[in-house]
Amino acid sequence: MSADEALERLKTGNLKYLDSNTACGNISSERRKHTCENGQNPFAVVVACSDSRVIPEYIFSVGIGRLFVIRVAGNVIDNHQMGSIEYAVEHLGCKLVVVLGHTMCGAVGAASGKSSGYVKFITDEIRQAVGDEIDPVKASILNVRQSVCKIRQNIVEVDGLRVEGALYHTDSGKVEFDLDI
Repeated sequence: MSADEALERLKTGNLKYLDSNTACGNISSERRKHTCENGQNPFAVVVACSDSRVIPEYIFSVGIGRLFVIRVAGNVIDNHQMGSIEYAVEHLGCKLVVVLGHTMCGAVGAASGKSSGYVKFITDEIRQAVGDEIDPVKASILNVRQSVCKIRQNIVEVDGLRVEGALYHTDSGKVEFDLDI
């Protein structure tokens, strides 16, 4: 599937999600058996925050084996996330990578204060991305932008690969893809 087709599929899935009261996507025993026997075939990589309100498979109305999801607080990128993205692109054939930030992000909010322990690795990265921005939505977008730029700079050139940023609105469920990144 091309990057454009994958992006259109995510947008269509998000529209389904906005009108749903229950999860969409095939999670049947037949689908589990199929992916067990035949492997996974994700059409996109989604780097998302670990926030329990941000569930990419639900947000994009897909089932088992359709997204290669990488979750880390604040959707920051380090060598582990980069390696996972590289695996999905090179070994699974994904042509689309989406960094999915979200509104009301606790990690982005925490970056404006003092952090210690292992959380500091995350908040320092976010603080570098957002600088002095105090608007939480703009800060989340700047954080997404930094991760997108890191991926674009570090992933080996693959024909047809597209890296996009997106923002999930936790209040409405809508995903905004046009972030001018």
